[in-house]
Parts: sequence; C-alpha cells; structure tokens
Amino acid sequence: MDQEGILFLLAMGPASAVGLYWMLYRYYRNTDKSHSFEHETQVVTRALTGAEADHCINAIRGTQQTRIPGDNVGRYRHRVKRF
Repeated sequence: MDQEGILFLLAMGPASAVGLYWMLYRYYRNTDKSHSFEHETQVVTRALTGAEADHCINAIRGTQQTRIPGDNVGRYRHRVKRF
C-alpha cells in the first residue's frame, strides 16, 4: 500500500466516529421534528380551590399501638429458614 492509502485509512477512523456521533445525535435529539411546547401551547390556569365533594375519611390522628399486629420481630427462628 502506498502512503496516501494509509493516510486515507487513518483519516477514515475519526471521520466515521464524527459521522456516527452526528447521526445518533440527530436521531435521538431530532430537534427539527420536536414539538415546541413553550411556544405552541397555551396554558390556562385557574385559582386552586377545594371541591365541595372532598371529605376526609379514615384519618389517623395519633397512634396508640407501638407494634404492628402479627409482626415476627422477636421470633427470628421462625423468620429464618434453614436449608
């Protein structure tokens, strides 16, 4: 191979890397096809108020029990199974 062929092959590595990077960037970013939400969408806001149908159910104001019923914290031999 002559000197020009070797230089051509050496230049193809970085050139193909740049081409692959640009292709993947354009594929995943596709900024020319994306929706411009900030400029094309109108956002209408209203004052936040609670609806009349909102009712609180099952409110726990303070717990009296310190343990969960049915826990197995103290029975470690029951929790750990041997092979």
